[in-house]
Amino acid sequence: MISPERYTHSLGVAAVAGKLAAQHGADREKAELAGLLHDCGKSPSNNTLLNRVLEFGIVRDEIEKVAIGLLHGPVSAELARREFGVEDEEILLAIRYHTTGRVWMSLLEKIIYLADYVEPERCYPGADELRELAFTDLTAALVRSMDIALIHVIERGLPIHPRTVSARNWLLREARALGP
Repeated sequence: MISPERYTHSLGVAAVAGKLAAQHGADREKAELAGLLHDCGKSPSNNTLLNRVLEFGIVRDEIEKVAIGLLHGPVSAELARREFGVEDEEILLAIRYHTTGRVWMSLLEKIIYLADYVEPERCYPGADELRELAFTDLTAALVRSMDIALIHVIERGLPIHPRTVSARNWLLREARALGP
């Protein structure tokens, strides 16, 4: 269903998600399963991805109409449900929103979003620091990972999904509420 490289990445995300879940008080088994399946709908072909969107009746927003790659989250969630029998809504939401995040992310959603950024195969400036931060301050690590993602999108001249901006702003408010 996915390439060998994507499979290796998914195993890494599952392992990191399990460790993050143990560190931050989430269900380890759910985290590992969501991490393993988070990219099961990622296809090298936009046509395949769009065909699945149509088949599954997924409604695209204006950004997803031009940033086709963002659709692999919703497609992966639907494949997890249909092909792998996942019925747990918390797992499905974590898979669905792992590319953009969203306001009111659950702990599992936060873990999967972050595990995707910090799994061992990811290599970018600041990755090692972000990996450490993920285990000490989940919210700060999420904000930093979104900063990295937004800068990357801006540098490539791509549209920014408003869900990510809203999620980042929500996390900043949450961090202030939790802080001293």
